[in-house]
Amino acid sequence: MPYNLPATRLLMNRLRQVMAEEGETRSRLDKVVRLIASTMVADVCSIYLRLQGGALLLIATEGLKADAVAATRLSVNEGLVGLVARRAEPMAIQDAPRHPSFSYRPETGEDPFHAFLGVPILRGGRVIGVLTVQNRTERAYDDEEIDNLQTIAMVLAEIVDRIDPDALNNGGNEKRERNTASLTGRVFCEGLGYGRAVLHDPVVPAAKFFAADQVTESKRLSEGMEELKASIDRMMALDGAALGEDPRDVMETYRLLAHDPSWAEKLQEGVKSGLSAEASVDRARREHRARLQSARDPYLRERLHDLEDLDNRLLRILGGEEGKPQISEERSVLVARRLGPAELLEYSNTGLRAILMEEAAASSHAAIVARALGIPTLGGIAGLTTRIDQGDWVIVDAEDGTLHIRPDDSLYDAYKGRVSLRSERQAGYEALKDLPARTTDGTEVSLMLNAGLDLDMDMMKQAGADGVGLFRTEFQFLVSESLPKLNDQIDLYKRVLDKADGKPVIFRTVDLGGDKVLPALNLQREENPALGWRSIRFALDHKGLFRRQLRALVRAAGERPLTVMFPMVTVASEFEEARDLLLTEVEWSAKRTGRRPSRVEVGVMLETPALAYGLPELAGKAEFLSVGTNDLMQFFFAADRMTPHVSDRYDLVSPSALRFLKEVSDACKTHGIRMSACGEATGSTLSALCFVALGFTTLSMSAGSIGPVKQMIRSFDLQAFRPDFLAALDAPKQDFRNQVLALAADHGIELSDG
Repeated sequence: MPYNLPATRLLMNRLRQVMAEEGETRSRLDKVVRLIASTMVADVCSIYLRLQGGALLLIATEGLKADAVAATRLSVNEGLVGLVARRAEPMAIQDAPRHPSFSYRPETGEDPFHAFLGVPILRGGRVIGVLTVQNRTERAYDDEEIDNLQTIAMVLAEIVDRIDPDALNNGGNEKRERNTASLTGRVFCEGLGYGRAVLHDPVVPAAKFFAADQVTESKRLSEGMEELKASIDRMMALDGAALGEDPRDVMETYRLLAHDPSWAEKLQEGVKSGLSAEASVDRARREHRARLQSARDPYLRERLHDLEDLDNRLLRILGGEEGKPQISEERSVLVARRLGPAELLEYSNTGLRAILMEEAAASSHAAIVARALGIPTLGGIAGLTTRIDQGDWVIVDAEDGTLHIRPDDSLYDAYKGRVSLRSERQAGYEALKDLPARTTDGTEVSLMLNAGLDLDMDMMKQAGADGVGLFRTEFQFLVSESLPKLNDQIDLYKRVLDKADGKPVIFRTVDLGGDKVLPALNLQREENPALGWRSIRFALDHKGLFRRQLRALVRAAGERPLTVMFPMVTVASEFEEARDLLLTEVEWSAKRTGRRPSRVEVGVMLETPALAYGLPELAGKAEFLSVGTNDLMQFFFAADRMTPHVSDRYDLVSPSALRFLKEVSDACKTHGIRMSACGEATGSTLSALCFVALGFTTLSMSAGSIGPVKQMIRSFDLQAFRPDFLAALDAPKQDFRNQVLALAADHGIELSDG
């Protein structure tokens, strides 16, 4: 029969007492199931622990045979308990034996029981166990009972996650020692780091699960939600003309989720059941994460991401200063499911040793900020936030893309050896920074810096860069909740030119859309955003925004030289339209201020194969061309470099890609277009060697890559190497990459990667 809220609150208080008791885990679990069975007026209460392989082990029961504890196991595809674990949602069944998924286990003695209610025990978005109650009579459990059993399961998660299945009597409140774990990810910023894990997502400690005063807690929750809604309303208070209709629709949907009365009502119900405001929000977050794990529909996943983001925002508001990750002076490694560039910049002065991110695609902008900060970073680590706990010691090997959680002494000793070797290499690169990147036969190569923030410019002198070959202007837009004003843009571009101190700077105009979605300017959802309304297409359709940026660039240059290039151009007409807008702003500025740049150079990024065959139309119009390897190779191979299943198909060091780049090089020479290359590939010493052999004498890369590439260039004779390289390209072997590596070794070329 249904039970009342005071009884539930009493149960919560008793559970809190049991959690605080000393003694064996087995005896504490026995008390827990007795308490739940008594409060729920149930004949049976059982707890199942999900083991590493997915099986579910009975670890405590009241009402079934005691001998079944630690003996009964169900596979994740077996029984009603397995069904609850697979679906990650509650199941209430009036007559369980008649259900097609029912699995009878004679050792449990469950013959007399009919009604069944099971709820998942969730932690960190994963199912770690199942809590069930059963009754002899056939009965229907109501929504209130289901809701309260979910609340109880949330509290139990903190106990269940500490249980060692091989030794249920592992004693007291001590958390079992977890084994060392190793995970792999994608290297976003190279380096090595060691420290304690600090979770970016708010953590609700067990001590704050319960409300001391329900009325006060309900008021705190209401005030927190009002503050949340007000903050989102402020985001909405933007220039409607600048946003456009579709982006405002997306933002409005997000706002409606925050104002949804059913969400508020569910959170308040949690408080009424005895939970704190934080714990009630955390319960909702766990449910959203669990649903997200199994959601396949892209639209549903997007909405669940929004809901989880709202949960996290509200938790930070409720926690105040305590809700923020505590970065201590001790070694800290930041761990996050997703991380935006603005959020990462908040940690820029905290002395982080490394950054770990679970979701790679949403973190690509944060990765570029991480490179500017020079912090070793791994992304795309499947299961990261479910495998790592607050305070765990971790080793981040962002050279080969490996994360070691809770490392043992042998791993730590190996890490120290790697750090020592890396320090020696860095000292060698430091000695080269003031020397030219010149081959032994006298060919000079300009090594430029890829940048996007003030922080990058601080690395320019330290790295020994010859200038900035790519300044990504969109990051000023991405790290702000509102569109940057004209004067803010002028100030940034002036600082960049000042820090360059006369060295060349190539500004790439805004490259927005695709995976680069502004907090303040969300684009409409597209089936294939990489091929959609983005970059120069987006800019030319938003001429007000685009001209404002061009005006800022012209004003910032003053009477200094100005070099601008346009991204993602596919046909010459797009370049011409953008170039005309720039030149119009130059004339407008000259009339208004009496000043104009001493020289204006306009170039284009080659990021689509289509433009490669349109170079004759750019002759005499584009002063230079820069090969953007990231997008160009992605489109060339029809392979997303961020998708692990196809990333091995994305290889610039292959005959087809290099032959294509040779055609581009030859065409640029024919039509008098100066050429360079930028992107991730140029930072690889092997790829850079191929570019130089194809005639590229300007390469732009991250600051950390300049030292190794310069060392490589200074180690070989280009005139001797080029004929052998072109001969190999004409007659490639099956494993072409190894063929080029062997050729480099024959010529004594110093490569730091392969």
